[in-house]
Amino acid sequence: MTLHISESEVRTLLTMPAAIEAVEEVSRKQANGEVVVHPRRRFELPGGGFFHYMAAADFTAGFVAMKQYTYVQGKIRFMVPLYEMKTGDLVAMIEADYMGRLRTGAASGVATKVLSRQNSHTAAIVGTGGQARTQLEAIAAVRKLELARVFGRDTAKREKFAKEMSERLGFSVQSVASSSDAVRGADILCTATTAANPVVSGADLAPGVHINAIGANHAHKRELDDEAVASADVIVVDSIEQSRQEAGDLILAFRGDEVCWTGVKKLSDVVAKKSPGRTSDTEVTLFKSNGIASWDLAVAMKVYALAKEKSLGRELPFWTSATPSTMG
Repeated sequence: MTLHISESEVRTLLTMPAAIEAVEEVSRKQANGEVVVHPRRRFELPGGGFFHYMAAADFTAGFVAMKQYTYVQGKIRFMVPLYEMKTGDLVAMIEADYMGRLRTGAASGVATKVLSRQNSHTAAIVGTGGQARTQLEAIAAVRKLELARVFGRDTAKREKFAKEMSERLGFSVQSVASSSDAVRGADILCTATTAANPVVSGADLAPGVHINAIGANHAHKRELDDEAVASADVIVVDSIEQSRQEAGDLILAFRGDEVCWTGVKKLSDVVAKKSPGRTSDTEVTLFKSNGIASWDLAVAMKVYALAKEKSLGRELPFWTSATPSTMG
């Protein structure tokens, strides 16, 4: 039987620490060749919508997952089907909006853990949506933050964000009037916006800052200006193949210079200590996150196991009356 797991059930099952642990583990497996990732592909739909899909396989755990989602008329619908390798069965269909936000935050948490200075205490968040919330939650899970500053264009939204996240995380989250006010002096910076043009200037970056740039995943969109990217001593991505297709922050800053790509590292290799990350407290480090399917697979496996353990979800009777068939 296939287990249908709803958004509300995912929220009760998956925590940020568990998501960070899952993403860190799958990153090590990816570096060791135990996990294979297929990058995101898109269909443009009539009327301006999109259908997106990507997939990953964990040969050690024995599961395959595909993340698929539509974006039509401003509405997004996420789903992750999870298959078991040894039987070929579709074991779960997981509604994946919140799960996706959590895994994206978790990946930034992992990047922050391996790339930021251990004595980092101040964070800057540019953006006030759901992704910005899980980004700050993840950063706070791996570093002892004392202060965060948030900027978004909508004053009411950023003040609400600051109030709610202060109460949730137990330290001061301040609403500020500009991106520059948020970024200056920050030890860790996260951009989580839908902007097509830069929202962060390299002139505002402090020495030794770590940056998680997660918002722009189209070749023509960027959150960081040229100076911000050029200031990075270490640039890390989730997938070099996928980044070449859709990491606008890098594509636009590199301006077609292939030499620039030669120094870009994979997060999985840094996690597994196959590539060096930060080597001094003065280095600026940049993690450009696009989102890869291995993260979805990692948290989907976690959610499925917890749902079975807690008897959550509904069984869907797929193929119950079907007889085995052969190819041909």
